[in-house]
Amino acid sequence: MKTKNFVVILSLFLLGVCALSQTQDSPAKRHPARNEMTNQIARGKYIVEDVAVCGQCHTPRDSNGEPEPHHELEGAAVWFQPAAPMADWPLKAPRLAGAPPATDAEMVRLLTTGIWTNGKHLRAPMPQFRMSKDDAEAVVAFLKSLTPGRP
Repeated sequence: MKTKNFVVILSLFLLGVCALSQTQDSPAKRHPARNEMTNQIARGKYIVEDVAVCGQCHTPRDSNGEPEPHHELEGAAVWFQPAAPMADWPLKAPRLAGAPPATDAEMVRLLTTGIWTNGKHLRAPMPQFRMSKDDAEAVVAFLKSLTPGRP
């Protein structure tokens, strides 16, 4: 008899816990747009840091040639030269952190087509990316989330 009462009480307790957990909203349920933006920024961070490796050119380097971590993607002098001289070789990679050098739509166009705001393809050494629209939007969201000069 005691075993049956214990099982009934335990079952009621577990049902109550389940019901309570279903009525309380998780932060993701309360703020789905914020959760989606956080995921998009994380995806953009992965693409920028681990796939496209944008910091190789867009992050300044110290006197030892090492990237300066507190100035990530703040723009930098291009530290290498082409094998053969090129008349239009860029001397500086622009700042990307915080406020990229074009509108969101223009940056997405650049990352999906390789075409800059002037209607021309990017010049070397910038890669001619062909990202998906979702990936390009994630990259832009990540870049805009950065605060220049902060670790």
